[in-house]
Order: sequence, then C-alpha cells, then structure tokens
Amino acid sequence: MPLGNLKPLEIILIIAVILLLFGAKKLPDMARSLGKSARILKSEAKAMKKDDADTAAPTTETVADTTPQPAPAKTIQAAPGDVTSSRPVSEAKPTTQS
Repeated sequence: MPLGNLKPLEIILIIAVILLLFGAKKLPDMARSLGKSARILKSEAKAMKKDDADTAAPTTETVADTTPQPAPAKTIQAAPGDVTSSRPVSEAKPTTQS
C-alpha cells in the first residue's frame, strides 16, 4: 500500500500508535539518531564514489621514497590554570638496570 493513498485519519491513527509504542520522550532521540545515520550513510557513499574515481583515474606518479619518516614530536597541552605553555614530550626509552 503506497503512502500516497493514506487518508488523514489513517495518518493520525498511525502517529498515535507510534506515540503509544515508543513514548513522546524517545521520539526526538530516535529522530535525531536517524538523521545522524542518514548523514553518515550519505558521507560514506560520497567517500566511496570519490575513492572509486581516484582509483579509476590513471596515475603518473613516480616511485616515492620509502625511507621511514620520523614521527612528529608529541606535545602536552597546558591545563586552563597552568602558567606554562605546552611542552614537547620525549619518548621514554627502556633502560636496563644491572
């Protein structure tokens, strides 16, 4: 049965049944999560189309340098009341104790 053939009374009856089943408090949360899901699905579909277009296009790149790049230094952000600024963190290297 297509939705175009529903009469106004039938639509009101369907909305009343949905309200009774789920409750008025849960409906906004359900609509919000449905909207988020639709946005995520749409963005993933666009990303898949973009990936397909990128892989289908011929590439003229040369072989890249495969030497490993050093990782960027990690920083600690200062707390809101801290007077010092952010500072780099050195990776702790294991030490051997005798």
